[in-house]
Amino acid sequence: MKIALDAMGGDFAPTAVIKGAVEALSCTPKNVELILLGNKDLIQKEFSSLLPSRISIHHCPDSITFQDRASTVVKSKPDSSIVQGIKMVKENKVNGFISAGHTGAVLAASLLILGRIPGVRRPALGVYIPTNVGGKILCDVGANPDAKPFHLFQFATMGSHYLDHIEGCKHPKIGLVNIGEESNKGSDLYRETYKIFKDNLPNFVGNVEGRNLLDSEANVLICDGFVGNTLLKFAESWIDIFGSEIRTKIKEKLSYKFGAFLLKPVFEDIRKNYDYEEHGGVPLLGVNGVSIIAHGSAGCKSIKNSILAAKKCIDENLIEDTKNSISNYLELN
Repeated sequence: MKIALDAMGGDFAPTAVIKGAVEALSCTPKNVELILLGNKDLIQKEFSSLLPSRISIHHCPDSITFQDRASTVVKSKPDSSIVQGIKMVKENKVNGFISAGHTGAVLAASLLILGRIPGVRRPALGVYIPTNVGGKILCDVGANPDAKPFHLFQFATMGSHYLDHIEGCKHPKIGLVNIGEESNKGSDLYRETYKIFKDNLPNFVGNVEGRNLLDSEANVLICDGFVGNTLLKFAESWIDIFGSEIRTKIKEKLSYKFGAFLLKPVFEDIRKNYDYEEHGGVPLLGVNGVSIIAHGSAGCKSIKNSILAAKKCIDENLIEDTKNSISNYLELN
């Protein structure tokens, strides 16, 4: 098994990607080989000695920045780590690809090079949300701001397969993110989607309001990309602000510092519960190959866990099983 990594993607590349790759060697069998894609000289500098025997470098002279238009990178940056990595998946030179880089570029290149799984109308971006009642996937979080009811139905199918195959959540329950629990709430899109879900998904538990996203019984939370991206960005900013305010308050008084010291094990447990790095990236759902998107600020732990997620996708035949499920419902469109 071979897995390609975008060594130049992410806020802490190439150091975090390389350290994550090295750490993954101890967690994977000897038949797993890792290929680092990017500037060979920069990658080589990160190693104090020879490359580990199961890691190799694929030189990519082009570099994708966030100023590059995602829709043009395949033509304008053909020798970039993202484009080269996804081409390697298409040509069966590797079994999967991982990047914490330009999300739009990964999405566009995966769609153009790998294509969609037969029957999939649109690929979707999902994000794994750790909670104290088990992990959930929120989908879509940005790829489809103008989705239709059948697209959301396919997102639910693909998101369920992800939780089943990668996170081990069997028969996940599905919820539709909406402004109220009643079936007649929301726009035409959400009312029509509710009916399709109710008629065709035995595990559908109904609408889920924003205040219940984290503690609802639903494991798969479905919405269009506009709503999903707004929720995701708000959650990320709120967590940062809340953490910063707590640290500021602790510094104000000695008694707060003492209390914080006593509660440190509690804070650590909570932090670990909600740490996205514990789960790594999420595969781009609906494209015809394993293409995993990690968080832009992914550290070495997240990269390591993304590699383990890619291995699970491959071992558990995620793409093939998704093909079979999608083909069963094409008549709904």
